[in-house]
Amino acid sequence: MSIATALISGDEASPQLAEAAVRAALDKAGLASAESVLLFLTPDFARHAQLAVTAAARAASSLQVGGGIAAGVFTEEGWVLDRPAAAAMVFGGGIALSAADDSENTAADNSTRSLLSYTASAFVADWKEHPARFGGSFCGAGGGFEPVVWQGSRICASRRCSLAFSGARVDLGVSSGLRLLAPAQIIDLVCAYDIEEIGGRSALLSLLRALPDALQSAWYASSSPEHLPLPLHHLCAVLIDDSAGGDTQAALAEGRFRPVPIVAVNADDSLTLAERAHPGQRIAWAMREPDTGIADMRRTLARLAAAASEPLAALAFSCIGRGPYFYGGDDEDRALLVKRFPGMPLLGVYGTGQLAPGCDGDNRSLHNCVVTATLSRTKGSTDVQSHA
Repeated sequence: MSIATALISGDEASPQLAEAAVRAALDKAGLASAESVLLFLTPDFARHAQLAVTAAARAASSLQVGGGIAAGVFTEEGWVLDRPAAAAMVFGGGIALSAADDSENTAADNSTRSLLSYTASAFVADWKEHPARFGGSFCGAGGGFEPVVWQGSRICASRRCSLAFSGARVDLGVSSGLRLLAPAQIIDLVCAYDIEEIGGRSALLSLLRALPDALQSAWYASSSPEHLPLPLHHLCAVLIDDSAGGDTQAALAEGRFRPVPIVAVNADDSLTLAERAHPGQRIAWAMREPDTGIADMRRTLARLAAAASEPLAALAFSCIGRGPYFYGGDDEDRALLVKRFPGMPLLGVYGTGQLAPGCDGDNRSLHNCVVTATLSRTKGSTDVQSHA
C-alpha cells in the first residue's frame, strides 16, 4: 500500500499526537518513511503548530509535510471535533506532494495540474484563475489565535499553501446538498451586497413566497419581526450562470451555479448576501436539509466512482456546518464515502470554506459543501472533473 492514514486524539495538543498519527499511518502503509505527508490538526495546536509539524516530519523522515489547522478532522476510521486531534496521510510508492509556486500559475507545466490549496484566511483572489485548485480554508476561529498552514514542514508566513501531486490523477466531485425552493428569477435592484428587488417584488417577499408553507406561516405569525424566525443557516441564494438558460434544475445538475450565504434580513425588506450580485442576474432560493444532503452526496460519489472505480485514496474538505452538527451527531457524508469505497484511505477536514473549479474554468469559493478528491495512479496528466 502506497498511501495510508491515521487519526489520533488526546486530552492535550502535544507534538506526540502528530508524531503518533504519522507513525501509525506508516505502519498501515508498510513504509519505513514517507515521500510526503498531509497533516491536519485541530485548533488546539494553533499556538504551537510548528512543534507538531516538526515532530511529524521527523517521524516520516520527510521534509515534505503540508497541511494546516482545521475546525475538525476525519479519516475512514472516524471523526474528531472539540478535542485535540491529528490526522495524517502518508504517501509512498512514487506518489508524492510537492510545493507549487503560486507565482507560476500561468506556466505551461501548471496549466493542467490540479493543485491542493489550503488557506488560513478568506478566499485568495489570486486563486480564482488557472490552474485548477481544490481544497479549503479555516479562518475566523476566534479564541485569541490565528489559524496557520504549513508546507515544506514550515509554517507559511503567507497563511496559504499550494501542493501539486505527482504520480496520481485527481478526480473531483462537489456536493452542495441543495434543494431548490422555486425557479430562478431576475434580480432587478442591487445596492452593494444588498439585494433589494427580485422579479418586481422585494427580495424578502421573493424569499418568503418560495419557502415551504410551515416557514411562511412562522414568519407571518411572528409578533417580533425583528427576530427573524427563518433558519438562515439552512437557506442560501443560488446565483445561476447566464449560460445555463432558463432551466434552473439543469443549472444545478451541470454545476452552473454559485451558492451564496444569506447574511442578514434588513428593515427595508432587502437581503444581504455574502457576495455581490448584479441586476439582470438570475437568482434562486434553496434550502439545505439532511435528506437532501445525503441524496446529493450519493450522486456525487456515483460520478466519482464512474471516473475512478478503484481509487487509491481520497481527500475531503467539508464545511463545519455540513458534518456531525448538520446530521444530528454523525457525519453522514463521511459514512457514505467509506461505504462507497470500502478500505480506501480517507483524509478529511471541517473548515469554514471550500474550494473547487467551476464549469466556467475559474476556481470558486464555496460554503456548506463537501469537496471530494479521489487519487488514482496514472502515468499521464491530471484529470479533473468538477460539479461546483
